[in-house]
Amino acid sequence: MDELVHITIVDREGEEHDLNVPEDLGLNLMEVMKASDLPVEGTCGGIALCASCHCYILSDHQLSEPSDDEEDMLDQIATVEDNSRLGCQIKVNEEINNIVVELAPEN
Repeated sequence: MDELVHITIVDREGEEHDLNVPEDLGLNLMEVMKASDLPVEGTCGGIALCASCHCYILSDHQLSEPSDDEEDMLDQIATVEDNSRLGCQIKVNEEINNIVVELAPEN
């Protein structure tokens, strides 16, 4: 049986969406949000160029450091916080099991 990764996404209205995503699909958080009909465009296709998947990491997960491209995009966002990340840069795997993220306000 495929391992499931539990993800909680808080939308812009404060509603929690509890999702269980198979780890072996190779998805990132932006793709999971889009597939769950959350208001994420992902117009850049997941290459850290549009910031439509900007989110805040609410749980205490130790994620890998943002790439230079992700840092450059985050630097251009007015609503950036210390816990800001781009969902397209976070792979769904066992390391993010039980992660809680909140969609950032639209820019």
